[in-house]
Amino acid sequence: MHLIDEDQELVLVLSGLWTMAMSQPNDKELPSLGIFECMASLINKVPLLDLLRGKMTWVEQRVAIRAIGHLASYEKTFKSVAIYEEEIVKLAMNLASTCLEVVYKEFVGVKDLNMRLKYHCDLLTRGVGGLEMENSKAEEWASQLQCWSLHLLNCFAIKERCLNLICEKFFLKELSEMWGGLANDSSPGGVGLIRVLCYNKDGRRCIAESKDVIKNLCNLSRSSDDWQYMGIDCLLLLLADSGTRYKVLQVASMCLVDLIELRTLGGRSNVGNTITRTLLADFKQRKVKIKNIGVQQVLEEIWGLKVDRKKREQNMSDEKLEEKRVMVSLMKQEGNNSFWLGKIEEAMMKYSEALELCPLRFRKERIVLYSNRAQCKLLLGEANDAISDTTKALSLSSPTNSHTKSLWRRSQAYDMKGLAKESLMDCIMFVNCCFKMDSSSSSSSSSSIKKNMRIPYYAVRMINKQMESTWLFKNAQLKTFVDLSEKTNQPHDVMRATRILLQKKGFIEGMFQDFVL
Repeated sequence: MHLIDEDQELVLVLSGLWTMAMSQPNDKELPSLGIFECMASLINKVPLLDLLRGKMTWVEQRVAIRAIGHLASYEKTFKSVAIYEEEIVKLAMNLASTCLEVVYKEFVGVKDLNMRLKYHCDLLTRGVGGLEMENSKAEEWASQLQCWSLHLLNCFAIKERCLNLICEKFFLKELSEMWGGLANDSSPGGVGLIRVLCYNKDGRRCIAESKDVIKNLCNLSRSSDDWQYMGIDCLLLLLADSGTRYKVLQVASMCLVDLIELRTLGGRSNVGNTITRTLLADFKQRKVKIKNIGVQQVLEEIWGLKVDRKKREQNMSDEKLEEKRVMVSLMKQEGNNSFWLGKIEEAMMKYSEALELCPLRFRKERIVLYSNRAQCKLLLGEANDAISDTTKALSLSSPTNSHTKSLWRRSQAYDMKGLAKESLMDCIMFVNCCFKMDSSSSSSSSSSIKKNMRIPYYAVRMINKQMESTWLFKNAQLKTFVDLSEKTNQPHDVMRATRILLQKKGFIEGMFQDFVL
């Protein structure tokens, strides 16, 4: 359809058809209307590829990557895109890697606001809104540009095309660090593409050879991130392949051992049992292959807990169970007393003894013991052990990742290790759980709950700190040598972003009227 003199009627028709195709991709009437044929012909127009190549600016690249990604999503139109597959894949990889830096340099980080392209400002705000709106929308569009680039790569990876390009070592490392950001939390980011690659033998081989990717997958697997289950899936796929199992076993086992008692996650049931079976596969038969002492100890611990101990406790009488419950309660109290007296190591030993004695079916009691021991380890500066214990407690909780004290303690532990994103996710979940607890325990009206709800001050401080560290343009800002202490013209409004993020995570609108630092 050719536009002459910007005919507004034709523009509206095209806009309506495009909106229909985007919002109803599975509508059976769309093919009969010829929309797909029209879309497929777009790829043969030189300007579309020129826009993707960056002939104009990042704003036009965003439009091009979205259009080509939509074409690549359907079998009928994929063939037209595949003609240029190598160039498109390279362009998409480059966009995913560099778009945040480009948007920061060309727009967000521009100190002289008069130097911003006016049509960019108008497109971002639609002529309504000031500097705050421009920066907020620019962050959202930059995140979309990266995520849509990953979606386009995903379309090729699913069909096992251009994997030799996508699996470049340097790109895989960058990929494992890409996430939807606070402005686009509905996208799995890089881990979505990594999981697709894990279903391919060559993809698994390349991923297993990257220590950074495995490390990032482990961090994701022990977090409150919405995409935690994807991190676990990737590790299990790597462990299930005999060609990559022993390359990742040492690192993966140290992480997954904390998740063996998970019940449900990401719509899956018996997740912990699946992890256990995968880790213990051929454990007894090929024990000689496992030369690392740490891995041997971890697997023996899993076997002892999930096999030997489970068998011993299976036929335990009710009287014996009650006797153990009482003893565990007394030992926990002794640990608490030692803790309040400042005898941290003694308290930690008491909690450990109680955990050894406590039957596996007493999940609530074990949650508290793990969480209390984690607090001791936090005070002793043992961040890794604190993360391990809090993760075990959160795996036992129902629903998963809902024990408030463990969430806060793990958030602190991740903060100690400098893992800002993981700390942020736990802290947000902590606030969310606190809010739900207050709501469920209160008999007041919803308006009264809104009025009385307060977010803990220490949690607000942690969220603000980590949001600064995880800001989408943080790395781009560092690369351009901006003075981080300079507050004038700072484009990132932390307080506003915090409010938006918490509202996205399920908080009642209006509760922020008393949200102050």
